Amino acid sequence: ELPPSEFMQVADSTWLVLSVVSNGREAPGCQATGVTKIARSVIAPLAEHHVSVLMLSTYQTDFILVRERDLPVVIHTLAGEFDIYKEESGECVPVTCDDVSNGFLKPKPAASPTLHPVQSPQTRFCVLTVAPDTLPAIATMLIDVLFYSHSPPWEAATDSQDLDSITFFSFSLIEGYISIVMDAETQKRFPSDLLLTSSTGELWRMVRIGGQPLGFDECGIVAQIAEPLAAADISAYYISTFNFDHALVPEEGIAEVIQLLQQRQESSR
Repeated sequence: ELPPSEFMQVADSTWLVLSVVSNGREAPGCQATGVTKIARSVIAPLAEHHVSVLMLSTYQTDFILVRERDLPVVIHTLAGEFDIYKEESGECVPVTCDDVSNGFLKPKPAASPTLHPVQSPQTRFCVLTVAPDTLPAIATMLIDVLFYSHSPPWEAATDSQDLDSITFFSFSLIEGYISIVMDAETQKRFPSDLLLTSSTGELWRMVRIGGQPLGFDECGIVAQIAEPLAAADISAYYISTFNFDHALVPEEGIAEVIQLLQQRQESSR
């Protein structure tokens, strides 16, 4: 419904959303299994079948976006380990391979994925939620942060390997559930009694993947981060954006994460 504009870029693919939960009957908003928990069972197999994914973690759950045209490959790849359902008129209906097998072709072996550089700025982040009925109370602050407070550092070199800080703010509203990622300094501008976080109130550090915009055709980018973190049992909050991928990890584990990713890159050379 948005009018054409020279200021807006639109990817040429339509994407579908996959959500992995431990029990298919759980209601929306349940705590999903997490990006590192599905690294071996979902992310790695899809990468091996040359399926490009976008990853979106929220405060409540995790979502995997796949191209609509890749759905037959996705179903055939995951059906051996998962019960797969689609939503029809608000109801979950089982999906079988036969439902999407028409025209299915086994994908050609993909080339070895490119290992992209990772950057770890010093910025500390918070992962938060807010009750929908309190959103109007912080609306003006959200608008200010989104559109006026931070000017993008266009002059900064995107291929710099050592960023002191990074401007990043994420707001998502999915089925009535709100999820916000902001840096710890920005959080201080909001009423503390309205923003909700985990009981531990932990802070997160970011690993940004890619020295230049990644595009949408490459596969294995999420796996590059998720697999080594899963092997080390390190939780991660993952957000794919139009240009880059971002993984948030608990602040106390950032040194181990950087070491793991560096070792992976060195071993793949």
